[in-house]
Amino acid sequence: MMNSPYTNTAMNGMRALVCGASKGIGRASAKALAEAGAQVIVCSRDENALISLRDSLSGDGHEAIALDLEDSEAVKTTVSRLLESGPIHILVNNAAGPPGGPLLGNELEDFEAPFKRHLHASHLITRMLVPGMQEAGIGRIVNIISTSVREPIPNIGLSNTLRGAMASWSKSLSRELPECITINNILPGFTDTDRLSSLASSINEKTGRSIEDIQASWLEQVPIGRLIKPEETANAVLFLCLPHSGGIRGVSLAVDGGRMRSI
Repeated sequence: MMNSPYTNTAMNGMRALVCGASKGIGRASAKALAEAGAQVIVCSRDENALISLRDSLSGDGHEAIALDLEDSEAVKTTVSRLLESGPIHILVNNAAGPPGGPLLGNELEDFEAPFKRHLHASHLITRMLVPGMQEAGIGRIVNIISTSVREPIPNIGLSNTLRGAMASWSKSLSRELPECITINNILPGFTDTDRLSSLASSINEKTGRSIEDIQASWLEQVPIGRLIKPEETANAVLFLCLPHSGGIRGVSLAVDGGRMRSI
């Protein structure tokens, strides 16, 4: 674990809701926010992993909640209950991506679950949290999406489409939210997570390319010559959530080791 570059008091008194927190970037983000002093609510479908994470976080008052982001009614009920204890100042929208493969290989119904899990859940939770953030005078929303919003990645057509929708949603909101609330995106590059491994397997099944060849082709594109650590991405999330980061709004920050060629 890479230590947070910020003190353990930077976020004292702030509550954070981290979605998709059972593993990878979500888990690392929860740890970073807790180390900075926030009370963290971690959610995902994996209750056992969440309880283990909650018990490992720095500080007190953290919560672990099993939640299926595709179930809108469950999301409403859960968030309503959480808000009974006061405002949630930080929201990290993060969820598992869809399987890889060519876009033309997807049926219409293949879009439904990923869009519910990402765009629909993010919009629903954001609408519920904004009044409390505004009353508290501070709010930070960070969406974990992908570098594909700028440069679509071959063989993950559905994911490219979904991430682009999230980026446009976020940019639109950046023009509408109250002055005290920021919304920004993190664009992870090739990151050392279970998601990347499962994506390689999915591409292998749909294209016949070997997993070794897929992984090698990814690393060839990265100037630093390695996968990004989840903790590196989490530190970028933390920075955008700090009280003194209020001037950063509507940006998409890549943590990709320099892979993208666009400016």
